[in-house]
Amino acid sequence: MRASLIQLGVRDEEPVAARRERAAALVRAQRGAGLVVLPELWTVGAFAFDRFADGAEPLDGPTAAAMSAAARDAAVWLHAGSVVERDAAGALYNTSLVFSPDGALTATYRKIHRFGFDRGEAVLMSAGTEPVTVGLPGLTAGLATCYDLRFPELFRALTDAGAHAFVLPAGWPERRREHWTLLARARAVENQAYVLACGTAGTHGGTPQAGHSIVVGPWGEVIAEAGPDEEVLTAEIDPAAVARTREEFPALKDRVLKHP
Repeated sequence: MRASLIQLGVRDEEPVAARRERAAALVRAQRGAGLVVLPELWTVGAFAFDRFADGAEPLDGPTAAAMSAAARDAAVWLHAGSVVERDAAGALYNTSLVFSPDGALTATYRKIHRFGFDRGEAVLMSAGTEPVTVGLPGLTAGLATCYDLRFPELFRALTDAGAHAFVLPAGWPERRREHWTLLARARAVENQAYVLACGTAGTHGGTPQAGHSIVVGPWGEVIAEAGPDEEVLTAEIDPAAVARTREEFPALKDRVLKHP
Protein backbone atom coordinates (compact mmCIF):
# COMPACT_ATOMS: atom_id res chain seq x y z
CA MET A 1 0.00 0.00 0.00
CA ARG A 2 1.31 3.42 -0.91
CA ALA A 3 1.02 5.99 1.85
CA SER A 4 1.36 9.72 1.21
CA LEU A 5 1.95 12.06 4.15
CA ILE A 6 1.16 15.68 3.27
CA GLN A 7 3.48 17.82 5.38
CA LEU A 8 1.41 20.94 4.95
CA GLY A 9 2.93 24.38 5.49
CA VAL A 10 0.81 26.27 8.03
CA ARG A 11 1.26 30.05 8.26
CA ASP A 12 -0.74 32.38 10.48
CA GLU A 13 -1.29 34.87 7.65
CA GLU A 14 -2.95 32.37 5.26
CA PRO A 15 -6.76 32.45 5.40
CA VAL A 16 -8.26 29.18 6.60
CA ALA A 17 -10.49 28.86 3.53
CA ALA A 18 -7.47 29.17 1.25
CA ARG A 19 -5.53 26.57 3.22
CA ARG A 20 -8.51 24.24 3.13
CA GLU A 21 -8.68 24.51 -0.66
CA ARG A 22 -4.93 23.98 -0.94
CA ALA A 23 -5.05 20.90 1.29
CA ALA A 24 -7.93 19.45 -0.72
CA ALA A 25 -5.98 19.96 -3.95
CA LEU A 26 -2.96 18.19 -2.48
CA VAL A 27 -5.16 15.26 -1.45
CA ARG A 28 -6.65 15.02 -4.94
CA ALA A 29 -3.12 14.95 -6.37
CA GLN A 30 -2.45 11.70 -4.48
CA ARG A 31 -4.86 9.61 -6.54
CA GLY A 32 -3.49 6.07 -6.64
CA ALA A 33 -2.27 6.09 -3.06
CA GLY A 34 -3.82 3.70 -0.58
CA LEU A 35 -3.68 6.14 2.33
CA VAL A 36 -3.20 9.90 2.54
CA VAL A 37 -2.47 11.68 5.83
CA LEU A 38 -2.68 15.37 6.81
CA PRO A 39 -1.25 16.98 9.98
CA GLU A 40 -2.79 17.97 13.30
CA LEU A 41 -5.00 21.10 13.53
CA TRP A 42 -3.81 22.33 10.15
CA THR A 43 -6.83 24.62 9.74
CA VAL A 44 -5.97 26.79 12.76
CA GLY A 45 -2.41 25.80 13.72
CA ALA A 46 -1.66 23.56 16.67
CA PHE A 47 -0.03 26.39 18.64
CA ALA A 48 -2.45 29.15 17.63
CA PHE A 49 -4.41 28.76 20.85
CA ASP A 50 -6.25 32.06 20.41
CA ARG A 51 -7.83 30.70 17.21
CA PHE A 52 -9.24 27.50 18.66
CA ALA A 53 -12.65 28.81 19.69
CA ASP A 54 -13.33 30.79 16.51
CA GLY A 55 -11.99 27.97 14.32
CA ALA A 56 -14.02 25.21 15.98
CA GLU A 57 -16.33 23.13 13.77
CA PRO A 58 -18.88 20.33 14.16
CA LEU A 59 -18.05 16.97 12.64
CA ASP A 60 -20.11 17.89 9.58
CA GLY A 61 -18.46 21.31 9.24
CA PRO A 62 -16.63 22.85 6.27
CA THR A 63 -13.36 20.97 6.77
CA ALA A 64 -15.11 17.61 6.94
CA ALA A 65 -17.12 18.46 3.82
CA ALA A 66 -14.00 19.50 1.88
CA MET A 67 -12.02 16.44 2.96
CA SER A 68 -14.87 14.07 2.21
CA ALA A 69 -15.08 15.42 -1.32
CA ALA A 70 -11.30 15.24 -1.77
CA ALA A 71 -11.13 11.63 -0.55
CA ARG A 72 -13.95 10.68 -2.91
CA ASP A 73 -12.39 12.47 -5.89
CA ALA A 74 -9.00 10.86 -5.29
CA ALA A 75 -10.50 7.47 -4.34
CA VAL A 76 -8.19 7.22 -1.31
CA TRP A 77 -8.42 6.47 2.35
CA LEU A 78 -7.84 9.85 3.96
CA HIS A 79 -6.73 10.58 7.47
CA ALA A 80 -7.60 14.27 7.29
CA GLY A 81 -5.50 15.21 10.31
CA SER A 82 -7.42 16.81 13.13
CA VAL A 83 -9.76 19.75 13.59
CA VAL A 84 -10.97 21.70 16.59
CA GLU A 85 -14.31 19.98 17.11
CA ARG A 86 -17.11 21.72 18.97
CA ASP A 87 -19.66 19.21 20.25
CA ALA A 88 -23.35 19.79 20.86
CA ALA A 89 -22.66 20.90 24.44
CA GLY A 90 -20.06 23.45 23.32
CA ALA A 91 -16.97 21.51 24.47
CA LEU A 92 -13.87 21.59 22.27
CA TYR A 93 -11.88 18.51 21.26
CA ASN A 94 -8.82 17.87 19.10
CA THR A 95 -10.52 15.39 16.79
CA SER A 96 -9.08 13.33 13.95
CA LEU A 97 -11.21 12.45 10.93
CA VAL A 98 -10.78 9.39 8.72
CA PHE A 99 -12.63 9.11 5.40
CA SER A 100 -13.05 6.08 3.16
CA PRO A 101 -12.55 6.28 -0.63
CA ASP A 102 -16.28 6.91 -1.11
CA GLY A 103 -16.04 10.00 1.11
CA ALA A 104 -17.75 8.51 4.16
CA LEU A 105 -16.54 9.59 7.59
CA THR A 106 -15.46 6.17 8.84
CA ALA A 107 -13.69 6.94 12.13
CA THR A 108 -13.04 9.79 14.53
CA TYR A 109 -10.53 9.99 17.37
CA ARG A 110 -10.52 12.60 20.12
CA LYS A 111 -6.95 13.22 21.30
CA ILE A 112 -6.46 11.69 24.74
CA HIS A 113 -3.26 13.44 25.87
CA ARG A 114 -3.56 17.23 25.64
CA PHE A 115 -0.39 19.29 25.47
CA GLY A 116 0.29 22.50 27.34
CA PHE A 117 0.47 21.59 31.04
CA ASP A 118 -1.41 24.58 32.49
CA ARG A 119 -2.18 26.47 29.29
CA GLY A 120 -3.14 26.08 25.63
CA GLU A 121 -4.71 22.83 24.51
CA ALA A 122 -4.54 21.35 28.03
CA VAL A 123 -7.00 23.92 29.40
CA LEU A 124 -8.95 24.88 26.27
CA MET A 125 -9.90 21.39 25.09
CA SER A 126 -11.55 18.37 26.62
CA ALA A 127 -9.78 15.02 26.56
CA GLY A 128 -10.80 12.00 24.58
CA THR A 129 -11.16 8.76 26.50
CA GLU A 130 -11.15 5.87 24.02
CA PRO A 131 -8.41 4.35 21.83
CA VAL A 132 -9.60 4.01 18.24
CA THR A 133 -8.62 1.65 15.44
CA VAL A 134 -9.80 1.63 11.84
CA GLY A 135 -9.63 -1.08 9.21
CA LEU A 136 -7.60 -0.11 6.14
CA PRO A 137 -6.80 -2.32 3.14
CA GLY A 138 -4.81 -5.23 4.52
CA LEU A 139 -4.16 -3.79 7.97
CA THR A 140 -5.64 -2.28 11.10
CA ALA A 141 -4.47 1.23 11.96
CA GLY A 142 -4.40 2.68 15.45
CA LEU A 143 -5.05 6.41 15.72
CA ALA A 144 -3.01 8.81 17.85
CA THR A 145 -2.21 12.51 17.73
CA CYS A 146 1.02 14.45 18.38
CA TYR A 147 1.62 14.56 22.18
CA ASP A 148 0.12 11.05 22.42
CA LEU A 149 3.47 9.87 21.02
CA ARG A 150 5.03 10.33 24.46
CA PHE A 151 2.66 7.84 26.13
CA PRO A 152 3.54 4.24 25.23
CA GLU A 153 0.57 2.75 27.07
CA LEU A 154 -1.80 4.11 24.42
CA PHE A 155 0.14 2.38 21.66
CA ARG A 156 0.21 -0.86 23.64
CA ALA A 157 -3.56 -0.65 23.97
CA LEU A 158 -3.87 -0.10 20.22
CA THR A 159 -1.60 -3.08 19.57
CA ASP A 160 -3.79 -5.21 21.82
CA ALA A 161 -6.77 -3.99 19.77
CA GLY A 162 -5.16 -5.41 16.65
CA ALA A 163 -3.19 -2.47 15.23
CA HIS A 164 -0.47 -3.19 12.68
CA ALA A 165 0.28 0.50 12.10
CA PHE A 166 -0.11 3.78 13.94
CA VAL A 167 -1.17 6.90 12.06
CA LEU A 168 -0.23 10.06 13.92
CA PRO A 169 -0.84 13.62 12.69
CA ALA A 170 1.08 16.27 14.59
CA GLY A 171 2.03 19.90 15.02
CA TRP A 172 5.42 19.12 16.56
CA PRO A 173 7.71 22.06 17.36
CA GLU A 174 11.15 22.35 15.81
CA ARG A 175 12.91 22.71 19.15
CA ARG A 176 11.94 19.14 20.10
CA ARG A 177 12.52 17.50 16.71
CA GLU A 178 14.99 14.94 18.07
CA HIS A 179 12.30 13.68 20.44
CA TRP A 180 9.91 13.29 17.49
CA THR A 181 12.22 10.96 15.59
CA LEU A 182 13.31 9.03 18.67
CA LEU A 183 9.78 8.45 19.94
CA ALA A 184 8.39 7.48 16.53
CA ARG A 185 11.05 4.80 16.21
CA ALA A 186 10.53 3.64 19.79
CA ARG A 187 6.79 3.18 19.31
CA ALA A 188 7.50 1.15 16.16
CA VAL A 189 10.14 -1.07 17.78
CA GLU A 190 8.28 -1.82 21.00
CA ASN A 191 5.05 -2.72 19.18
CA GLN A 192 6.58 -4.16 16.01
CA ALA A 193 4.31 -1.97 13.94
CA TYR A 194 4.51 0.77 11.33
CA VAL A 195 4.45 4.39 12.46
CA LEU A 196 3.23 7.00 9.97
CA ALA A 197 3.79 10.37 11.63
CA CYS A 198 2.76 13.45 9.66
CA GLY A 199 3.86 16.87 10.92
CA THR A 200 3.52 20.43 9.69
CA ALA A 201 5.95 22.88 8.16
CA GLY A 202 5.95 26.63 8.70
CA THR A 203 5.28 28.63 11.84
CA HIS A 204 2.00 29.07 13.67
CA GLY A 205 1.24 30.75 16.95
CA GLY A 206 4.84 31.97 16.86
CA THR A 207 6.15 28.39 17.07
CA PRO A 208 8.39 27.08 14.26
CA GLN A 209 7.40 23.56 13.24
CA ALA A 210 9.70 20.56 12.98
CA GLY A 211 8.47 19.12 9.70
CA HIS A 212 10.40 15.85 9.24
CA SER A 213 7.34 13.66 8.81
CA ILE A 214 8.48 10.06 9.09
CA VAL A 215 7.49 6.53 8.18
CA VAL A 216 9.04 3.86 10.37
CA GLY A 217 8.87 0.13 9.74
CA PRO A 218 8.06 -2.60 12.30
CA TRP A 219 11.77 -3.31 12.87
CA GLY A 220 12.32 0.35 13.72
CA GLU A 221 13.95 1.25 10.42
CA VAL A 222 13.27 4.69 8.91
CA ILE A 223 11.63 3.98 5.56
CA ALA A 224 11.15 7.62 4.55
CA GLU A 225 11.64 11.01 6.17
CA ALA A 226 10.74 14.51 4.99
CA GLY A 227 12.75 17.68 5.34
CA PRO A 228 11.67 20.84 7.16
CA ASP A 229 9.55 22.42 4.41
CA GLU A 230 6.18 21.62 2.87
CA GLU A 231 6.32 18.38 0.90
CA VAL A 232 4.50 15.13 0.24
CA LEU A 233 6.34 12.15 1.72
CA THR A 234 5.50 8.86 0.02
CA ALA A 235 6.36 5.34 1.17
CA GLU A 236 5.31 1.79 0.44
CA ILE A 237 3.74 -0.07 3.36
CA ASP A 238 3.81 -3.88 3.38
CA PRO A 239 1.19 -5.19 5.84
CA ALA A 240 2.83 -8.63 5.75
CA ALA A 241 6.03 -7.17 7.20
CA VAL A 242 4.34 -6.76 10.58
CA ALA A 243 3.39 -10.42 10.79
CA ARG A 244 6.87 -11.46 9.67
CA THR A 245 8.56 -9.28 12.26
CA ARG A 246 6.34 -10.50 15.08
CA GLU A 247 6.89 -14.11 14.04
CA GLU A 248 10.68 -13.87 13.60
CA PHE A 249 11.20 -11.91 16.84
CA PRO A 250 8.17 -12.72 19.04
CA ALA A 251 8.91 -10.29 21.87
CA LEU A 252 5.26 -9.35 22.31
CA LYS A 253 4.55 -12.89 23.47
CA ASP A 254 6.91 -12.40 26.42
CA ARG A 255 4.97 -9.52 27.95
CA VAL A 256 4.34 -9.96 31.65
CA LEU A 257 2.79 -6.65 32.70
CA LYS A 258 -0.30 -5.74 30.73
CA HIS A 259 -2.71 -2.82 30.89
CA PRO A 260 -6.13 -3.46 32.47
